[in-house]
Amino acid sequence: MKLDVQHLMRPGTLSLPSLPPLSVYVHLPWCLKKCPYCDFNSHEMRQAELPETAYLDALCADIEASLPLVWGRQVHSVFIGGGTPSLFSAQGIARLISDLRARLNLVPDCEITLEANPGTFEKERFHAFRHAGVNRLSVGVQSFNDKHLHALGRVHNAAQAMSAVQEAAQAFDTFNIDLMYALPGQTMAQLDEDLKTALALQPPHLSIYQLTVEPNTFFAKHPPTDLPVEDTAYDMLDRITAQTQSMGMQRYEVSAYAKVGHRCWHNTNYWQFGDYLGVGAGAHSKLSFAHRVVRMVKHRDPKLYMEKALGEGAAASLEEVPREQLAFEFMLNALRLKEGFSLQWFADRTGLPMSAVSQALDKAQTLGLLERDMHKVWPTERGFDMLSDVQALFLPA
Repeated sequence: MKLDVQHLMRPGTLSLPSLPPLSVYVHLPWCLKKCPYCDFNSHEMRQAELPETAYLDALCADIEASLPLVWGRQVHSVFIGGGTPSLFSAQGIARLISDLRARLNLVPDCEITLEANPGTFEKERFHAFRHAGVNRLSVGVQSFNDKHLHALGRVHNAAQAMSAVQEAAQAFDTFNIDLMYALPGQTMAQLDEDLKTALALQPPHLSIYQLTVEPNTFFAKHPPTDLPVEDTAYDMLDRITAQTQSMGMQRYEVSAYAKVGHRCWHNTNYWQFGDYLGVGAGAHSKLSFAHRVVRMVKHRDPKLYMEKALGEGAAASLEEVPREQLAFEFMLNALRLKEGFSLQWFADRTGLPMSAVSQALDKAQTLGLLERDMHKVWPTERGFDMLSDVQALFLPA
């Protein structure tokens, strides 16, 4: 579909005093093997079969078609996700970053993250990504236990995971380890071993995720029978928080821990209800204009995406976020932050008055789920543990 920017600039019911910071997300959808828990838009393909040049051509066309939506705005972060982006060559990633810089106004200290899996790199490959322009690496380890890696359907083993993180530490000042917990058959002692191994590698940033069974996945059809019970999963999360704190890492978001100066700017922009332009197969965008906030989705199938991007346009849909949904969408993101959000953010990024959420805020505070002062709102410890309950208070009537 063609993008009608003049239509988006027409008067509306909102009045945003300024536009929020802008990020770019680039989706590279291929991986060596589809993990049984994964519900992302990823497609199995051997590295030798990757249509790298054709896909990069499509991304370039997608970026150019999207320029009128973000014209003149600075880009503060780029996140290259997947799939498994590290299947692409360093030369391909260098071309992608060059194409972005040639068309968008990336700030001088722009955070550029690349997701990488331990089973898709050779020695010095991470250094090549660094030279290509990536300045932050996110390594999808998930576990350092071979038994659990096998249960998760990962293509790497524990030794490869160790080697990958060590290589990342040599190539990057800032890198992240993805770690999962509440795995099939996982005991607290095994979680402690995973944590001990991960923290010994001294990552500046750690992202943790509880294994959940998502619809339309292999696990949804064939669920593991030995997942830890909910109380054990909570205990595991408490153990992770205590252990990371002892190593000087602060839990600044529901699933993120970081040392000082190493928080992920890109993800923080999501949680602060910033804007992001998504390019690539199935990529999502959230973009603000003077009188509205819109969401856009690109065609999901990689082959169709490439055809559309080079033809009539890669966008499959573009819809305005209804005014009555904005408060909930803001809270869905902002309440993930341990430090909460400023009242000014809410007004500036939704275009709504605080009266739109005052009743829900009062109820959350009465229930002991939120605290606030004249400037900020933040979750209590109880509210942080019961996040979905807090967010539900802001659902439109």
